Amino acid sequence: MPASAQLTPADRAVRAGCGLVDRSERGKLAFTGSQAKAFLQGQVTNDVEALAPGTGCYAALLSPKGKMLGDLRVLDLGDELWLDTERSALQGIFNVLHRAQVGYDAELHKRTLQQGLVSLVGPQARGVAGAESLPHAEHANAAVAVDGVAARAVATDLGVDLICDAGDTAALIAALTARGAEPVPEAAAEVLRVERGRPRYGVDLDDTTIPQEAGLNERAVSFGKGCYTGQETVARLFYKGKPNRHLRGLRLSAPVASGTELTLAGKPVGRLGSVADSPVHGPIGLALVRREAEPGATLHAGEATATVVELPFSG
Repeated sequence: MPASAQLTPADRAVRAGCGLVDRSERGKLAFTGSQAKAFLQGQVTNDVEALAPGTGCYAALLSPKGKMLGDLRVLDLGDELWLDTERSALQGIFNVLHRAQVGYDAELHKRTLQQGLVSLVGPQARGVAGAESLPHAEHANAAVAVDGVAARAVATDLGVDLICDAGDTAALIAALTARGAEPVPEAAAEVLRVERGRPRYGVDLDDTTIPQEAGLNERAVSFGKGCYTGQETVARLFYKGKPNRHLRGLRLSAPVASGTELTLAGKPVGRLGSVADSPVHGPIGLALVRREAEPGATLHAGEATATVVELPFSG
């Protein structure tokens, strides 16, 4: 049976149309003030000072030992820097930034409850959002109006995110649905994330993870910027060392629960992180595994087997 024949309506929406996921629960913060960029530049792994209005970047906040306290998206909105992160990491990130901002002309604002966040996923996302002219570079952003509802459109790897006032979220979703967006469960979009090999903090990454282990250097780390917390560890591993672990894809012989121990020749090499039942690839997952679990190796995951593959998934 062709894989396409197994697609659910939600799968078809995110792969061929426009699926809608309400992600308003994500943690949101903003920085204002003349030294907002200079302050954040010394805190996160990517080059915030290089941003221009209408652009953004992906970054990590690290401990002094180079371990991830969370990951975040940083957008330059012109009059402020806007950040969003996993809700589970929000309070820890807020605490670190709030303590460190003393002495800077930079003010940290909470926006989680004040703003909504709606993700459009699929090839028709830009047309539904009325954001056809939005640059395709990830994190590019611009103000839009969706049938009278003001929002900020943000380019993503899977479509477009829309940020709005919390009180406008229901109206925005209604307008987008009227334009052809199909509300889908988070799981439908998560399958695409796993297929593309993008790890999620709190599932695949935690406070023991160094960015390079998770393959995040290219997306999240600038090696040309000035100093930031945790830089020494990140730079030393990049220039002189080899990570003990790598983020890998796993093709599973059967569905397996996240958190299941992975073993190679009877020895533990990691734990299963994100899992998904892909209509294209079958049961798959992501995991940080020790470097001896190389692509092609067969691991045991409970009663199932797991073949290690390079990311993203293909074929």
